[in-house]
Amino acid sequence: MLGAWGGLLGGTAALGVVLVAVWLRAARRPALADRVLPYLRDVPRVGDVPSPANQGPSTSPVSAAAGVFGPLLAAAADGVERVLGGAASVRRRLERADLDLTVHDLRVQQVLWGLGGFAVAAAYSLLKALSEPGSVVAAVLLCLTGFVVGVLARDNHLSGQAKQRERQILAEFPTVAELLALAVAAGESPVAALDRVVRRSGGALSADLARVLADVRTGEPVGAAFDRMAARTGLPLVSRFAQGVAVAVERGTPLADVLHAQAADVREAGRRELIEVAARREVLMMVPVVFLVLPVTVLFAFWPGVVGLSLTTP
Repeated sequence: MLGAWGGLLGGTAALGVVLVAVWLRAARRPALADRVLPYLRDVPRVGDVPSPANQGPSTSPVSAAAGVFGPLLAAAADGVERVLGGAASVRRRLERADLDLTVHDLRVQQVLWGLGGFAVAAAYSLLKALSEPGSVVAAVLLCLTGFVVGVLARDNHLSGQAKQRERQILAEFPTVAELLALAVAAGESPVAALDRVVRRSGGALSADLARVLADVRTGEPVGAAFDRMAARTGLPLVSRFAQGVAVAVERGTPLADVLHAQAADVREAGRRELIEVAARREVLMMVPVVFLVLPVTVLFAFWPGVVGLSLTTP
């Protein structure tokens, strides 16, 4: 019996040594890119990205953690994607928020936020168990709830980022549209006017217009570039603006009048939204008046009389 166990342990150790030797041999072999690179030195490259062989081993804790936990996070992100779904909606919100992330990157961030919620719930459950021992099932359910809350919180944060960027675009739109109208009315072409406005301004809308300008400079028609901007944005006003510019360029209608009308429409929509917000705030202002100020006023009015009646009553 002891001989069988010894043989099994020896075979396992030998197999481990063989696997380590094979891995070391595969790791020492140069990659295909490193072998081909000396013959392609004269080919122009965009950016000077060093190869892993030239970089050397990374000693960063972040890189080490990514190398160790990266596959686990990727598998967890795939699981979140299968459970939640909605990749098209996530991709659209990422474009609206102008985040340089993929759907998989967002799922990884959701897993990290979920782990943060899990850690908070686990710490609370541990402290509660030290002071007052309770049910293990309740602690496990609390930790799972913290994980789910963290995952959903990252999704809600993405929606908030998209809405915040849309508010910035609406705030910048009238000024940018007026600048475009002035440049076009001065005799510049739509592309030249767009280039001037992009170089002289900054913000969320200017970033979208810079993307349109880059598409136009790569050979895409102006109307098609603005149509893509209209499909990418989540704001109806900006979509109408992009479609109006595309139609004006294609049919030759006066572009300055279109831009002035679009800016006026956005200002009118902003004014209506401000009036609606003021009406809602007016209703909310009645809550402390009715439930706090009015009872205190009634109490001050009737309390002296109640005290006087209690004093005069035999």
